[in-house]
Amino acid sequence: MNKDTIEGNWKELKGKLKEQWGKLTDDRLDEIAGRREQLAGEIQQAYGVTREEAEKQINDFEKIRKN
Repeated sequence: MNKDTIEGNWKELKGKLKEQWGKLTDDRLDEIAGRREQLAGEIQQAYGVTREEAEKQINDFEKIRKN
């Protein structure tokens, strides 16, 4: 999933993201609005993981969504 796909399908993905990362609020997700780097930063902050781990989680999420 590339940046354009994430931004283009944001409303659809927002619900799935909340299922995966429940600590992210609607307001924060609205502010992220499909920007991958901001999503990684929010995951990092909310869950206390490294940037690399946040990116890995996003990559894993994308792989699942492709199938």
